[in-house]
Amino acid sequence: MSKHPYLANPNIGLGCMNLSHAYGSPVEEEQAIKALHQAFEMGYRHFDTATLYGGGKNELLVGKALKDRRDEFFLASKCGMAMVDGKKEINGRPENIRKQCEDSLKRLQTDHIDLYYLHRRDFNVPIEESAGALGELVKEGKIGAVGLSEVSAETLTRAHNEFPITAIQSEYSLWTRNPEIAVLEACKKLGITFVAFSPVARGFLTGTLKDVADLEAKDIRNNMPRFNAENYPHNLALLNDYFALAKDIGCTPAQLALAWLTAKDDNIVPIPGTRSVNHMRDNFEAAQLKLDAKQVSLLDEMINQNNVHGTRYTAAQQAEIDTEEF
Repeated sequence: MSKHPYLANPNIGLGCMNLSHAYGSPVEEEQAIKALHQAFEMGYRHFDTATLYGGGKNELLVGKALKDRRDEFFLASKCGMAMVDGKKEINGRPENIRKQCEDSLKRLQTDHIDLYYLHRRDFNVPIEESAGALGELVKEGKIGAVGLSEVSAETLTRAHNEFPITAIQSEYSLWTRNPEIAVLEACKKLGITFVAFSPVARGFLTGTLKDVADLEAKDIRNNMPRFNAENYPHNLALLNDYFALAKDIGCTPAQLALAWLTAKDDNIVPIPGTRSVNHMRDNFEAAQLKLDAKQVSLLDEMINQNNVHGTRYTAAQQAEIDTEEF
């Protein structure tokens, strides 16, 4: 399958999760719809959501905001992880994938989803069964392509052998380098696009969060080791040289983070999420920023898994995913 133009670097997509899920209280619907309209007007043409986000409310939001422009943008969503009776449930069984796809289509007010990911691997279901179920949805025209999220190179290869995988979505940023272990190489070998979520390190690289005590109670970063009261001050200290480099180049810290990603590999598509329209604009404009090899190398050494304090996830959180670890 040829790569969709909105999955081609340096296109930068919009992660819509922040508007409804995980980073404090949801944005008011009217404000969120306005933000999505403005994002479209700026030039965003790749919008990413999921069944999980806001218990389906994020898909409802995206559908309501963009249904009249449906043929003008690339729509990505996810299945296999949802809130059930107030608890997060991972379920990659074929019948559940089909049911969640039907529900996603209704919420998004569309007859097709361009890219549909398995949000998490279900360790109780062979990945071949989940990939095969997604492949059936492609054949039926309900989805355009199959994606996986937060899986290892081995799992990616197994799934790809069952049905062609178009994209993998995993966390990748200066302080989360796990894809460099094996997944990026597997993507290159198999012709699979790598979509990077949290490319600005969950806001860390912007430097706007000075004190983790300022996080809202419902913010998921409260439960992430790198953001705890012991580790975060050490991590903040890494930003001094980083900010200086951004200033020298003449860009924002967030733009530098995104430009580093697109410079690393022409197969990488970042999908930063934000609630701020101004930040959306800054992020989108990062596609025009080109770093040279020396700048990329400098950033590689400046912030990485060896000098960041704290793990990406707790042990319980890590047990839910299938990525390689350093």
